[in-house]
Amino acid sequence: MAEKVQKLDVVVEKNIMVRVRDGVRLATDLYKPAINEKPIEDQFPTLLVRTPYNKDRNKQDAIWFCERGYTVCIQDLRGRFKSEGLFGKYEFSDVDGYDSIEWIAEQDWSTGKVGTFGGSFLAHVQVAAATLNPPHLSAMVITQGGYANAYLSGVRHGGAFEMTSLCWLLTRGLNSKEASEHPEIKAALESIPLESYLDPTRGQIKEGLTPFSLVPNYERVFFESLTHSNYDSYWKTPWHSAERYYENFADVPVLIETGWYDHYTENDCSLYIGLSKDKKSSIKLIVGPWSHGSTSLTYSGEVEFGSKAPLDVSIAPSYNHLRLRWFDRWLKGIQNDAEKDPAVRIFVMGGGSGIRSNRFMQHGGKWRDERDWPLPQTEYINYYFHENGGLSQEIPIINNSYTTYTYDPRYPVPTIGGNRHTHYMLGGLNRIYEGAYDQVERPDFLGCKEPYVPLAFRNDVLVFMTPPLSEPIEVTGPIKVKLWASSSALDTDFTAKLIDWYPSNFDFPMGFAMNLTDGIIRARYHNSWEKPELMKPNEIYQFHITLYPTSNLFARNHRIRVDISSSNWPRFDINPNTGELIGKNRRFKITDNTIYHDKLHPSHIILPIIKR
Repeated sequence: MAEKVQKLDVVVEKNIMVRVRDGVRLATDLYKPAINEKPIEDQFPTLLVRTPYNKDRNKQDAIWFCERGYTVCIQDLRGRFKSEGLFGKYEFSDVDGYDSIEWIAEQDWSTGKVGTFGGSFLAHVQVAAATLNPPHLSAMVITQGGYANAYLSGVRHGGAFEMTSLCWLLTRGLNSKEASEHPEIKAALESIPLESYLDPTRGQIKEGLTPFSLVPNYERVFFESLTHSNYDSYWKTPWHSAERYYENFADVPVLIETGWYDHYTENDCSLYIGLSKDKKSSIKLIVGPWSHGSTSLTYSGEVEFGSKAPLDVSIAPSYNHLRLRWFDRWLKGIQNDAEKDPAVRIFVMGGGSGIRSNRFMQHGGKWRDERDWPLPQTEYINYYFHENGGLSQEIPIINNSYTTYTYDPRYPVPTIGGNRHTHYMLGGLNRIYEGAYDQVERPDFLGCKEPYVPLAFRNDVLVFMTPPLSEPIEVTGPIKVKLWASSSALDTDFTAKLIDWYPSNFDFPMGFAMNLTDGIIRARYHNSWEKPELMKPNEIYQFHITLYPTSNLFARNHRIRVDISSSNWPRFDINPNTGELIGKNRRFKITDNTIYHDKLHPSHIILPIIKR
């Protein structure tokens, strides 16, 4: 689609030092609309992007919006690149964001209306600033990020630690000020074999005794998020838990975009729920079949979703055009009916042929408009686990039915795709991938070993599945597993994974076990996130596992499958089963874990079914 617009020229003022309330100055590049390379002496609405990744990386976006009549500010976060202060990951992101927004509103080139945009970390800091309700914040576009609650999802999940945070901090340390100013520090960090940090057999990562200690603030943040395993005050800040601050959250139009295989799906959907219920402004949610940062792709992992899957094909000529329409409506007052767009737009995965084409399994899918999230027409239906691996809506009627497996923390179940974004390379390693994959071990994935069997073949993976479906079933919404289980250990983990199992065909003789979503619960948190309780060996407890939301059409002859185990590594850290503070543990213990599926202990998954 050709764009018919008279583009303006752009002039840039580099490294304006914006002073925030504690005196730290934040380096900010200002992009101003111009004619014949001279700034236009007029006021424009302003877009603000705050980033830890070097503001020069956002240059093209800044120019694009500036050409269309916006001033744009791109700012290095505190302690990163040209900005002063110490980097503490999300620390100060609320007050620094607030002060930057209000500084913009005071400038003679600003109309006083400020919009924010950006994805991932750039979304987190947007949300943190909005919890303080800056008077001149006027619209937001949140892309694949923003913490409703980082403890429950994003940094930790179900009490476990998401290893993404370690990978992210290690790679950010490589371009820290310390590494930039001291080549020997950068060389030491580059020598780190990331695989050894993730290796569950290596034992404790000792604070101050690794090359990571050469960037002490980065190491501090890692150990804080690793060892603050309870939901304490560390997690109740505006930058970790926006849901605690919804009452004061800016009541401005917010467009939220995420993907079913994104690392922040749960947070983004929770943000929509919280803001749409609490605010009067227009709140919209778009969810596609993407993994992190891949909205322009037709595939995720090794699964193809079709030519209409990319965001810029389904909705607008490009993602920037989508954001421009939002900002034009709310910052310029242009009557483009953005507020009349559906509240929720989702991509329902499934319906494809299941054959292989250009190395991808053809799963297909289509976009659909909805009134709200979760979908108002949802029926939550229990699918119960049965002996011999059955999964059905029938409640177990037998007594004393259970399955026991042995969990060895030094031989965890490897993560094959899923909701991750740790695709960073360090020390030559790139064996962590996100998205949809056949759940089979393979040599290019971290943690897999010969003979590279399907995960279902492992003795520590319990598989529950329906018979082949006689009719298609759509599952769209939040998903939970209610589990009755016991352990011979004081503490352990239980994991759950929802799978669309394709029947055998010529391209996939063993079928194709496509992962949809997963989750975990650390047993010590069976009663409370704030007050953990160790288990009594072999006593039965009830556990609740929250899986990320998804949307998938299980086709006729497919099977709905649920895998239960005690590890999913390196998506989550390893529980050593000893009851020690994880991250400080020095021992590992092999344990027997038991899942119950009888009349008194009817373990099941709760599926959000949409009637066709």
